[in-house]
Amino acid sequence: MKLHAPTKSKRENGSLLIIVLWIAFGLVALTLYFAHAMNQELHASDNRVAALEANQAIDGAARYLSNYLASSVYPGALPNPADLHCEAVPVGDAKFWFIGRDTNDWETSTAKPAFGLVDEASKINLNAPWLTADMIQYLPGMTPQIAGAIIDWRDSDGSVSTDGAEDETYGRLTTPYKTKNAPFESVEELRLVAGMTKDILYGEDANENGVLDANENDADNSAPNDNRDGRLDPGLMEYFTVYSAEPMTGTNINTQEDVQTLLETTLGQSRATEIVGQLFPRRGPGRPPAASMSSVMEFYLKGGFTADEFAQVYDNLSPTTNCLVNVNTASQAVLECLPGIGTDYGATLVTYRESNPSKLTSVAWVAEAMNNDTNAVLAGPYITTHSYQYTADIAAVGHHNRGYQRVRFVFDTSEGSPIIVRRQDITHLGWALGKDTRTELLASAKETQTR
Repeated sequence: MKLHAPTKSKRENGSLLIIVLWIAFGLVALTLYFAHAMNQELHASDNRVAALEANQAIDGAARYLSNYLASSVYPGALPNPADLHCEAVPVGDAKFWFIGRDTNDWETSTAKPAFGLVDEASKINLNAPWLTADMIQYLPGMTPQIAGAIIDWRDSDGSVSTDGAEDETYGRLTTPYKTKNAPFESVEELRLVAGMTKDILYGEDANENGVLDANENDADNSAPNDNRDGRLDPGLMEYFTVYSAEPMTGTNINTQEDVQTLLETTLGQSRATEIVGQLFPRRGPGRPPAASMSSVMEFYLKGGFTADEFAQVYDNLSPTTNCLVNVNTASQAVLECLPGIGTDYGATLVTYRESNPSKLTSVAWVAEAMNNDTNAVLAGPYITTHSYQYTADIAAVGHHNRGYQRVRFVFDTSEGSPIIVRRQDITHLGWALGKDTRTELLASAKETQTR
């Protein structure tokens, strides 16, 4: 049987079929590629919309807080956490949180951060006129050299203090610069101080949320470097501020006539006369006048007030110094820096205030907790129970719990109406709401998608 070769027409048809198949394959591939690209763009657009929603929620949270501080808080009084919505507050399809601190016990490991405002008076003001290197050199991570350099950085002279640093030290750097010799404008400015490193300033708290997250307790497996001891070493950022300031208004505790008027108004004439007699004893002819009282604490102890009596006049007294530390909210590490308190009484005060929250109406509780009037008087010029500046560390997500954003505000209420004195976008620091919150949000998103 004789075989015949395919005709030219059949060969052409076969070639055309192959070409058509390749073209079809290419068109399908292009379709899939563009479909995938469009799907990715759709997700990206959705995330951008969610981020916009989150930013709008943050702005709404800031307005909400401003109105709350203006209408709901007595000047100088801490906001009541029960009255302030702080956690997963809905704003349309978005939610926001105020990331706070539990300064009674916030350095231990926890999966969920505290929610609320951060009291700036719970920290040490870098510009406080009474601040010395000796006070702060025992803060966690601090050294005598850094403490001395901090004081030299902010003072107005060029003299080198003990263990400090002035222009000569900074002039030897690879990129030299001069000492500022002026007040600090932010805590981040500490990075310029001689001896300061990123690890000392920020510690293990890479996302600055006051929580020991997984990456902050895994040794060197991921940033930051940490010692994997189950405790958060937050760095010096957590202990300093530049915002705390108390209005120097009210009754001057060293002016007898003003004190008499205040006490008569609140406690009655008879009791007022009795207390004033102890505060301003009569001096005989030729005797020098009594020394001025150094603080509201000394005023309380010298006058022989009861704690309840003192609470009635306390908010009307003017402090004798400024940039005070709020003993109701300061961490143990901060309290231990203050004269009269130190390591002997820091833990005592924290334990007492946790057990007696109803007694924190004035500094009188400090004297009771310490049971040492001499040390209480020493601590007096540095402490208060008033706060006028707050950090609102606001995190938010948009619809489907996407588009995470975070902005840190500082509110100042010292002049009456709250004003924002700082706004800092810190979204780049990453997730700061803890593992538990992430798990809850993921579960909520899955439930929403399955409906």
